[in-house]
Amino acid sequence: MEAAIRTPKQLGNALVRARAQAGLNQRALAEAIGSYQSTISSAESGGPGVRVRTVFEILAALGLELVVRPRSQHS
Repeated sequence: MEAAIRTPKQLGNALVRARAQAGLNQRALAEAIGSYQSTISSAESGGPGVRVRTVFEILAALGLELVVRPRSQHS
């Protein structure tokens, strides 16, 4: 899965897709990272206050990584 993500909502949508593809529900993902289901819900909705560390833990649990690159000229 590869996606250009420019907003918290887009990040949340990508996390939802990756979690579903991994066959996990929010509770199972939360348990995998030692967190709460509400934290996963907040991250997936693009909510404010989600810690960067939590996002990286979610990405790792889903087998994903963050790549930073310049934006394309057309975005």
